[in-house]
Amino acid sequence: MLYVKDLHKSYMTGKKEYPVLKGINFQIAKGEFVAVMGPSGSGKSTLLNCISCYIPFDKGEITLGGIDLTNLNETGLAKVRNEKLGFVFQDFMLLDGLSVRENILVPRIIRGKVDAEAERLADRLISLFGIEHIKNKYPAEISGGEKQRTAVARSLINDPYVILADEPTGNLDSKSSRTVIESFEHAKEQMNATIFMVTHDSFAASFCDRVILLKDGTVFRHLEKAGSRSDFQDVLLEAIKEMSE
Repeated sequence: MLYVKDLHKSYMTGKKEYPVLKGINFQIAKGEFVAVMGPSGSGKSTLLNCISCYIPFDKGEITLGGIDLTNLNETGLAKVRNEKLGFVFQDFMLLDGLSVRENILVPRIIRGKVDAEAERLADRLISLFGIEHIKNKYPAEISGGEKQRTAVARSLINDPYVILADEPTGNLDSKSSRTVIESFEHAKEQMNATIFMVTHDSFAASFCDRVILLKDGTVFRHLEKAGSRSDFQDVLLEAIKEMSE
């Protein structure tokens, strides 16, 4: 579903070049829930921005659902972003003047495809994520956890190849964080959604099938869940400690 091969990205400051990604390789299968973790400066956000087509990369390949993103023009990249990728951001990015249901439909509105099928899918997502009671409310009237569940539903309305989630629990308390991560689990189980999440939170990452640890722009380790969630969190914490030594 998502293939990243020998990915390199550097930034120029004045005349000095700073390499951020140094030959990243991994792949994510359909229906996987994968997190990427690492310290500040490890390249997590740059990696997500390269996959989301918001910044160009210097070298390597990114293939999404059989589409090679390497040489797409801006029109092609915009089409991929709107139709093939779903996004969940730390600060929700909901439109204040639209209701919850209308916010969920925004990607279809952009495509000009708010048809009966889209309406049915929006209602299914509203039910799946337990937000029927707020579907006609506006973002200012709902909690942070409800906003993020709305954002997860919105990310699925185009049936994307991959959902890209950038610190989706970063602004939430522990109870709301768990509810949002469980929303991702529901998306995976009920809709076979593929999710790639950047997070610093080992609790959130412990719900994933796999975690990719980045250090200094390279893959430090791939960790696969074996056993319970709490056991996997212990493994993650130990690996993060080892990575910082």
